[in-house]
Amino acid sequence: MPLQVPGFLLRRLYVRGSLRRTDDGFQLELKNTLGSGYARRLLPLAVNGGVLTLDSCFFEVDGERHAFTDVTPESPFSLALNRTSVLGGTGVSLPEGVVEVTIGFEVQGLGELSFSVKDTPASD
Repeated sequence: MPLQVPGFLLRRLYVRGSLRRTDDGFQLELKNTLGSGYARRLLPLAVNGGVLTLDSCFFEVDGERHAFTDVTPESPFSLALNRTSVLGGTGVSLPEGVVEVTIGFEVQGLGELSFSVKDTPASD
C-alpha cells in the first residue's frame, strides 16, 4: 500500500499569490521546500473542477517550457529542493474572484498525489 501524503503538506508547494492570468491562459508557481522528488507523470490541471486537456498543460524550469505530455517514467519531472517551477494551462480564462486549481502527479512508490489550492488571480 502506497504511503499517503497529507494534502496540507502538498499545498505547501504552492507559492501563494503566484496565480496569474496570461495572454493564452494562466500560470502559477510551485516551490519545493519538502524534499527532492520526481514525478513519473503529471496529471492534467483542473480549474474550478473543470479538467484541462493534458496537451494544454505546461511547466517551465529555468525559463524553458515543456508540455505535461513530455513527462514519462524515463524522462521525469524533477521537483528539486528549493527550486521554483512554473505550471500553467493554455486556452482557458480564469474567472474573477477566488479560483481553485488542482495539481496532480504520479510519484514512484507513492502513486498518484494531488492537491488543490485556492487563490485570487492577478493579471500580467
